[in-house]
Amino acid sequence: MDQNMEYLVPIVLFITIGSIVSLVFYFRFRTRRELQHTIRLYIEKGADMTPELMTTLTEAIETRPNDLRRGIISLAIGVAFLTFGMLLGEPDARRPLTALSAFPILIGIAYTGLWFFTARRD
Repeated sequence: MDQNMEYLVPIVLFITIGSIVSLVFYFRFRTRRELQHTIRLYIEKGADMTPELMTTLTEAIETRPNDLRRGIISLAIGVAFLTFGMLLGEPDARRPLTALSAFPILIGIAYTGLWFFTARRD
């Protein structure tokens, strides 16, 4: 029984990560599809598409403010893993948790950089 359980943890971990990523992509797709459907209805009914209306509709999918939020959240998760690894005091656990914290920290730096450079471009 114990030998089967040692394979269960990585399998559940990867299934969970895959499920979360899939859900994020699905809801992003659904938001864009709803926006396109709304614009299509406006065009079919012959309604006026003012620039203000287009700006309001497309603000839902704007990534610039989301980049900063995602960057800060990723950095916080990475720092939490790093802090947990340091406070745990177990030498066998410190190194893996420190290595694990590198992924969200680097992703957070990348998102914050994207936010910074798109802010400079505008």
